[in-house]
Amino acid sequence: MWQNIGSFVLVSVLLAACGQQSAGQTAAPTAAVVQATAVVEEQAASEVPTAGGAMGTTVEPVATAAAVENTPIPANAVLDEVEITTQLVTDALDRPVYVTHAGDGSKRLFVVEKAGTIRVVRDGQPDQTPFLDIIDRVGSDGSEQGLLSVAFHPRFVENGRLFVNYTDKRGDTVISRFDSDGQAANAASERMLMKIDQPYPNHNGGLVKFGPDGFLYVGMGDGGSAGDPHNNGQRLDSLLGKMLRLDVDGGEPYAIPAGNPLASGSGAEIWASGLRNPWRFSFDRATGDLYIGDVGQNAIEEISFQQTGQGAGANFGWNVTEGSQCFRGSCDPAQFVLPVAEYSHEFGCSVTGGYVYRGAAYP
Repeated sequence: MWQNIGSFVLVSVLLAACGQQSAGQTAAPTAAVVQATAVVEEQAASEVPTAGGAMGTTVEPVATAAAVENTPIPANAVLDEVEITTQLVTDALDRPVYVTHAGDGSKRLFVVEKAGTIRVVRDGQPDQTPFLDIIDRVGSDGSEQGLLSVAFHPRFVENGRLFVNYTDKRGDTVISRFDSDGQAANAASERMLMKIDQPYPNHNGGLVKFGPDGFLYVGMGDGGSAGDPHNNGQRLDSLLGKMLRLDVDGGEPYAIPAGNPLASGSGAEIWASGLRNPWRFSFDRATGDLYIGDVGQNAIEEISFQQTGQGAGANFGWNVTEGSQCFRGSCDPAQFVLPVAEYSHEFGCSVTGGYVYRGAAYP
């Protein structure tokens, strides 16, 4: 099934006993960055949009997954077909949860540490002084709380701006902008774009990432507990359980992109709904297509898909459906956008995200 997509989707799966999965808990982050992660991010460097918003790549697009039949992944299918080894880059880190680059050609790795710092890694060695330190305002006691990601502005070389997603001391989600001189970010320069109340300490989502359209995408979980008790995934008056899309260059603190489905009134930031916990997502660097790793509840992990230029207002089904199946009682899954891939907890516990890969090493 994976080869039918026209490219290989490298997906990180938590292969562990599910334990507290029904309550949305995930395993504690490891304390090391391995070469597999570094290689993926180096490959992804050309995903950074140019100043005009176009993809910075000359790779020819291939067939998308729009018409792929929704077929569960056979147990061990990916592991049987691909052997990926890892090599330690550094273990001198404290609970790293995300690694990326600045798109500035410096080849620096920027590693987000859960407690509230961003560390620069050069040739396997973290800088002594953090690139950003906001431990004083980050709440990281819960397993799914903390400083969760960073996105560098597509014109970072010109404006020095970066955007972060973190949990504050009250347990709420904060999306903020910081300024930098390229070598260090100014913690006092914080400009808060939005603050979203979180009813529970889990399902915070956590990723901020610029899309090929130049807009900032924000993955928001359903607010936590288990089963989405507030029905946030299906409510358009809540920003929880959604994919948000913001124009960070069109106004202060941001503007609403004209193509957002609810571009006026409540919920104007919403791009898509019906998500449980889109902890990680990525854009295909060749096509601009969006792949979302949405963490499941009791039974099914899913990968949701949006073809570039399409999908505004998509409803991925949670909490009516879990994957392609009804979550509570009877329903009509066909009324929602079903995942392009899914797997049961017999295969793995938590989908963590991934990247589309077209290299020669794993054809």
